[in-house]
Amino acid sequence: MKHEDMIAHARQVMSDNDRGTYTVPTHGLYPFQWNWDSALSALGFAQFDEPRAWTEIETLLAHQWEDGMVPHIIFHQPDDGYFPGPDVWGTGREVPTTGITQPPVAGFAVARIHDRARDKALAGQKAREMLPRIHAWHQWFYRARDPQGTGLVALLHPWESGRDNSVDWDDAFSRVPTEGVGDFTRRDTTHANPEHRPTDAQYKRYIWLVQKFRSLGWDNSKLHDASPFQVVDPGFNAILIRSCEEVADLAGRLGMTDIAEQSRAMADKGLAAMETLWNDALSQYLCYDRKLGQQIESPSIGGILAVFAGVPTARAEAISRRIAKLAESCEYLIPSHDPTSPDFEGLRYWRGPVWLIVNYMVADGLERADVTEMVGRIMGDCLRLIEVSGFAEYHDPITAEPCGGAHFTWTAAMIIEILHTHEFAA
Repeated sequence: MKHEDMIAHARQVMSDNDRGTYTVPTHGLYPFQWNWDSALSALGFAQFDEPRAWTEIETLLAHQWEDGMVPHIIFHQPDDGYFPGPDVWGTGREVPTTGITQPPVAGFAVARIHDRARDKALAGQKAREMLPRIHAWHQWFYRARDPQGTGLVALLHPWESGRDNSVDWDDAFSRVPTEGVGDFTRRDTTHANPEHRPTDAQYKRYIWLVQKFRSLGWDNSKLHDASPFQVVDPGFNAILIRSCEEVADLAGRLGMTDIAEQSRAMADKGLAAMETLWNDALSQYLCYDRKLGQQIESPSIGGILAVFAGVPTARAEAISRRIAKLAESCEYLIPSHDPTSPDFEGLRYWRGPVWLIVNYMVADGLERADVTEMVGRIMGDCLRLIEVSGFAEYHDPITAEPCGGAHFTWTAAMIIEILHTHEFAA
C-alpha cells in the first residue's frame, strides 16, 4: 500500500470515530471517550488539523476532578453497549465518569503538538491553558498513589494501566475477592472475539474493585491503602515521568516557573526511583508488588516501555538488545509478552499481541536515548501489520491476525504520526 493511501485510510478511520469534540476508540466496543486514547489520538490529528487536536485534549481535561485526577472514561452520551457503565461507577459527576485514571500521556502529547505547531499563537494559548491542569494531575498521582513518597506511583486497578489483563497482574490480582460481586452481563464479548478479551474470572475481580472504591465514596485519600491490588508498573511510571519532563521543559519556555521547577523535581525523583525496578537477569524493568514488597518476575512490555522515560543510556541499550532477542521468537515487534514464556497468548489483549501505541512510545524513547538500532524494525513492523491486517486494535505478533476492535482510532493516529515523522523506503 502506498504511504499516502495508508494515511488517507487512517484519516478516514479517525473521521468515522470523531464525535465532534472527542473521539471514541471504535464504534460499538468502546462508545465513549478514553483518556490515553484521546491524548495519543491528538498526535494524529495534529498532523492535519491542529485545532481539532487541541480540542481533543481540552475535552478530556474539562472533566478533571477537583482533586486533580483525570478519569479514564468520560460517558458523554448514554450507550448501553458498554459494561460497566455510569450506573456501576456511581461517581456522581454531572457528566458521568469513571473513578479511576489511566496513563498520563497528555503532558507528552501537549508538548509535542506545541513544539511542532504551525499555528504558534494557538499552540501557545492552548499550552498555557492546559499545563496547569496537567500539572495538577501529575501532583495528584504522587499525592494519592505514592503516599510514602517513594517517587513511584501504584496502580490500584488493572484498568488504570491500560494493559488490563497483562500477565504482570496475575498474582497480585488473585488477592482480589470475587464474593458478593453479583451477576452482570459483559458487553465487550458481543463486539469482539471472547478469545481476544479478558476472562470472566478477571472481570469479576475488576468489578469487585469498582464496587470497593465506590463504597469508599471514591475518596482518593482512602483508595490506595484500601486496595488489595497495589502494583508499581514501570511503563506507567515512565509515561508519568516523561510527561513531567516535557511539562517542565515547556513550562520553562513559557515562563511558568513554578510548574517547571515542580515538574522537574517530580521527574528527577521518579527517574532515580525507577532504578529499583531494574532486573539484570531479564535486561528490562519489572513491576513491583507493593503489598508483598517484591518484584514481579513477568517479562512483559511494561518493562520495555520504561525506555520512554529518560532512563540511563546503558539501560536503553540493554532494552534494545532485549527487543532484538524478542524478535527471534516473533514475526512482528513488539509483543506485549515474551513469546517464549508459558504465559504468552498471542491473541489475548495484553498477554502477547502487538500494540502500535506502545511501539511508537518505545521507539521514541530509544531515539531520545540515541539508541536507534531497533527503531527502523519497530516502525517498519507497524506498517507491515497495517498492510497485512488493517487498522485493528492490536495484532498477533506471530501471525498478524487482527484482534479486538476494528477501525481503531489510535492505531490510525499512530500510522499518521509515524509516516509523518519517519523516513521509509518507497
